[in-house]
Amino acid sequence: MGLVNDFLNGDFMPHGHCLLWRTDLLILHVGGDILTFVAYMLIPIALIRLVRARDDLHFGWIFLMFAGFIFFCGATHLLGVINVWHGYYYIHGVVKSLTGLISITTAVLLWYMLPYAINLPSKRQLQSKIIQLTEVEKQLAESNLRLEVEVSKRTAQLVKMATTDELTGLFNRREILRLLALEISRSTRQQSTLSIMMLDLDDFKAINDNYGHLTGDQTLKHAAECFSRIVRKTDFIGRIGGEEFLIVLPDTPATSAVALAERIREAKQCATEQSTIPACTVSIGVAQCVATDDQQSLIQRADECLYQAKAAGRNCVRQVAQQ
Repeated sequence: MGLVNDFLNGDFMPHGHCLLWRTDLLILHVGGDILTFVAYMLIPIALIRLVRARDDLHFGWIFLMFAGFIFFCGATHLLGVINVWHGYYYIHGVVKSLTGLISITTAVLLWYMLPYAINLPSKRQLQSKIIQLTEVEKQLAESNLRLEVEVSKRTAQLVKMATTDELTGLFNRREILRLLALEISRSTRQQSTLSIMMLDLDDFKAINDNYGHLTGDQTLKHAAECFSRIVRKTDFIGRIGGEEFLIVLPDTPATSAVALAERIREAKQCATEQSTIPACTVSIGVAQCVATDDQQSLIQRADECLYQAKAAGRNCVRQVAQQ
């Protein structure tokens, strides 16, 4: 009990006697200590708020240690003001001792976290890293753009391979039949005219037998080029197998289709006469789509006309009689 009474004893000589109770000295010392105490109290409040707001800090406890150190430093200044009038030297001494202990502890902990603090990137290092990342991002964007262009090219190539006859460059069988089905559907829906041509090169087997398949391939390519020059941009032309071709003529009645077929036949005959490849003409069957037609029946009727052209001596055009 006596130790507690000594600890709380404020009857020791106050500092005011040392200052001779002069007003100017009292104002300087008391004012300075109060201002220092207020400043010290604001700092730990800010540090505690920082630690509570940033739960991602790896060493939040070091900020709390700083807050405690600064708080005790402020407390010594507050006791300095009190001791001007009351000499609580035991309390003042204990607070100073605690301030020393927490200061030493904070210093030791600072040494513990020093390697981590040294490894923290500087502002210059962060700016350099940002520049590097920006450059990498730019290169990645350029690579993605090149990749997209390459994918688009490759996709276009694959689409072309899937829809184009490799030898002649015309639509292949699958694609020309797909286009024909679409045009039949459109013709039925819009009640528009639609005609098709079935074309077959005359005596083509003899060319293969007598001149070889390489010459036969050249004959097919030559015929495809000749047909493509005559048809309109709105027409579709494809090779459906061997020496047989199909031309789809949207918005075209049979009379116009027959006239176009005659131009194709004449152009093929003239081109053969002026070419170094063996003589080869074309027979053509024409059919106009009617309401009851589907893809199979329309092709069948055009094919029958083609056989009529063959039977009539080849190198001619035959059409289906209008129903």
